[in-house]
Amino acid sequence: MMKTLVAIALTAFITPALADDYMADLKIPEINGCKLQPKTDCRGADLSGANLSNMDLKQANFEGANLTGANLSHANLRGADLSGAQLDEVIAHRVNLYRADVRGAKIRNANFQGAQAEYLFAQGADFTGTDMTGANFDFSRFSGATMVDCNLNFASFEISWMPKANLAGSNLFGANLQEAKLGHANLANANMNGTRIHFATFEGTFMEGCDGCPFDW
Repeated sequence: MMKTLVAIALTAFITPALADDYMADLKIPEINGCKLQPKTDCRGADLSGANLSNMDLKQANFEGANLTGANLSHANLRGADLSGAQLDEVIAHRVNLYRADVRGAKIRNANFQGAQAEYLFAQGADFTGTDMTGANFDFSRFSGATMVDCNLNFASFEISWMPKANLAGSNLFGANLQEAKLGHANLANANMNGTRIHFATFEGTFMEGCDGCPFDW
């Protein structure tokens, strides 16, 4: 009986100490003053080349931040503000950008294969040369975005707003543009073979040199 009481007393004394040590080991990672956690405020931070893969950064504020060459694969950026950010050459396989904001951002020569980005705000963003194979951009806004020479194979833009978007030279083979709005967009020299365009609109869309475009729309 006495041994049992002693063991219980020691456990009660030691457990909090062990818990404190464990919590100390869970220190929030920080790069150049930016704490990498949900809802963090890292406006203008330099995170170029940083490995942010698999991190939970939902609703974080990276407005105007430099993330050039960063690894965002499988990161949770749901509802994050990346407006005006530098995202050139990022690797972002299956990144979660649901309801995120990348308006005016530079996202050139990046890899967003399999990105989950429904309801994305991407007005005026520059995606030149970016690979977005299999990404989901349903219900998103790409008004005036630059998407030149992009790989959009099997990507989905269902019910997305894309007026005046520049998709010149992009590959949309097998992509889903159902009910997308592409008024006055540029599809010159694009590949639209196998693209689903049911109920999409192409009023005033430039299609010279496009393969598979609905010239008789």
